[in-house]
Amino acid sequence: MKLTIIKHLTQFIEINDEDFVVESIETLEALTEVTSLKDEELDVIGELISNMYGALEVNKMIKDGTPKKEALNNFMKRVLGSIDK
Repeated sequence: MKLTIIKHLTQFIEINDEDFVVESIETLEALTEVTSLKDEELDVIGELISNMYGALEVNKMIKDGTPKKEALNNFMKRVLGSIDK
């Protein structure tokens, strides 16, 4: 996951609507079923999906009243904490 991408997607959600991101996730998930995709291509799609889910999570925290910067930082700390385990 990349914080800059999650931040950008969070701004996109603020300007537009989270439904665009949800539909993009659904589209990318459907693409993973293509049997001719190479592992590298699946990795890229997986990374995009992860970043989109991250942006949705950050957006949820913002909706719940957490300031944007704090929501982004808390999310990344949680991600990094889960990797360390």
